Amino acid sequence: MFTDIALDPELENNLKAAGYLEATEVQQRAVPLLLEGMDLLVSAPTGSGKTAAFLIPLIQSMIGQQSPTKQPRALVLVPVRELADQILQQFSKLAQNTELSAVSVVGGEDFKVQEKRLASADLVIATPGRLLPHIENQSIEFDSLDFLVLDEADRMLETGFKESLQQILSVCPDARQTLLISATLPSTVRSLAGDILDEPEWVQVGQKREAAEGIRQYIMLSDDVGHKDKQLCAMLKNEEYTKAIVFSNSKTQARRLDGFLRYHKLKAALLHGDVQQKGRFATIEGFRKGTTTVLVTTDLASRGLDVEDVDLVINFEMPRKGDVYLHRIGRTGRAGAEGEAVSLVDATEWNLMSSIERYLKTRFRRKLIEGLVGNYKGPKKLKASGKAASSKKKKKDTGAKKKAPRKAKR
Repeated sequence: MFTDIALDPELENNLKAAGYLEATEVQQRAVPLLLEGMDLLVSAPTGSGKTAAFLIPLIQSMIGQQSPTKQPRALVLVPVRELADQILQQFSKLAQNTELSAVSVVGGEDFKVQEKRLASADLVIATPGRLLPHIENQSIEFDSLDFLVLDEADRMLETGFKESLQQILSVCPDARQTLLISATLPSTVRSLAGDILDEPEWVQVGQKREAAEGIRQYIMLSDDVGHKDKQLCAMLKNEEYTKAIVFSNSKTQARRLDGFLRYHKLKAALLHGDVQQKGRFATIEGFRKGTTTVLVTTDLASRGLDVEDVDLVINFEMPRKGDVYLHRIGRTGRAGAEGEAVSLVDATEWNLMSSIERYLKTRFRRKLIEGLVGNYKGPKKLKASGKAASSKKKKKDTGAKKKAPRKAKR
């Protein structure tokens, strides 16, 4: 995988066994710098292999050096439980037979059980909100911390973890190596990077506003929600795919779609913020193993969900932002694979779709399903921007002057 880097033989074997035959661009650029001890700011699109890019050097550096009790050598902070679980699973594959251990510290799990696991963990993967109580309880100490990773830093800041991050950073030693990973680089992330990184190198892969090359992007015009239901069902029953993810903009819509697809005998499962942790884990595992082939979800799964063989993403409703669109369709076409993304668009969503086209500097291709082509063909008139032109007629100026109001008689 890395011909010019001497990796531990066990790590090399694990990489081959896990299917890492070739390094992605972000791995080629980030791994050598991290092994040299550099602080790093990584900006790369979803599906580019960022997790392995930091796990490989972490494992390589920690092999043969066991952590003291309650003092992990590496800490990875993430915004959501699902991402923590995925990193833990990937670590388990890459650290086999190395005697290194990792623990996930997220909400919804027994505090005492986590406390026991923390006593012997080399790597801790945690959400800030759950880690803070363990710090306050002195379940964990960071005197021996060598590596700190902030994964999906932009999302952590967006979801209100700024204060929690600052509290955690205040108990981490200054003499550490820090990696900040973010799909986007808003001013908040740049400011955080300036505060916590020491003379960092910047690894930027891909452009912020583009999807992976292997993703074919389409729109399908729809008359209304009932028409969308029929189009969705037809695609999931007739398209060739291994696994599909259906995105909606609300939990209510997701619940309705889950019931609708199950009624039509499709192997669907539901994932959104109200689903309990055990239910989330079971849903994602079932989807990974292929027990279910369609995952109906909200934007909870638009980032951080890495499941192999997802080759179809359907936006039942257009997302409200271009970045969210990119994160959604980024669940397919990962690590060089191919995939298809289809967005169902009715008249109320045309301008939103057009805005996303302008944001991405692209034009979506049209997709049709025989027998389900609707009456809506798009706006009759378009502005230069691609948005629908207003159908309201402007009042003609007749040139007649308005009469001045009469003065009231005294």
